[in-house]
Amino acid sequence: MKQTEGNDAIVFIVDDDASVRDSLRWLIESVQLQVQCYGTAQEFLNGYKNQQTGCVVLDVRMPGLSGLDLQEVLRQQDFVLPVIIITGHADVPMAVRAFKSGVFDFIEKPFNDQHLIDRIHQAIEKSRSQKVNLQRRQDARDRLQKLSSREIQVLDCIVSGCSNKTMARELDISVKTIETHRANLMSKMQASSVSELVRIALLAERDS
Repeated sequence: MKQTEGNDAIVFIVDDDASVRDSLRWLIESVQLQVQCYGTAQEFLNGYKNQQTGCVVLDVRMPGLSGLDLQEVLRQQDFVLPVIIITGHADVPMAVRAFKSGVFDFIEKPFNDQHLIDRIHQAIEKSRSQKVNLQRRQDARDRLQKLSSREIQVLDCIVSGCSNKTMARELDISVKTIETHRANLMSKMQASSVSELVRIALLAERDS
């Protein structure tokens, strides 16, 4: 089951040791997952496209940008793929820094092959879920762009829980006009109920 679930995903291996890259590639491809390998963090930054689904498996100690440095750069760039760090040189401060920077997992060598594969599958599922959520958020924001300034004011009032009479008083317009704006909002935001309208509005405002 897991093998077929991840066929559209890519596992990005970033490690300066060619023998490590080859062994990880063999292990991951053995469960029918696609793999792309990079010898440095910079090569990965130059080659990765943010629309892809999958996860990153990287080493801590590399020339140039280290694995932890790369994770920091990715976090600043709103990078959405889960990152799994593998290291043979772990200590507590390093692990704390890694998790604080948002890594999905921090695995010490030697590791159990099946444990790594399991974590990769879990990371891919998280990536897939994040991608769906990001698309939903973008769709909601696209719908917001279609609203007039007055409709946005009415929407803000609805989200705040105001009644039609309260909105009419605060915006200095009639209740009938409020009702017209609400109908337009439901149509433009593709909402079938007020609760769905509020959910879409809050989704659009949420940080990525």
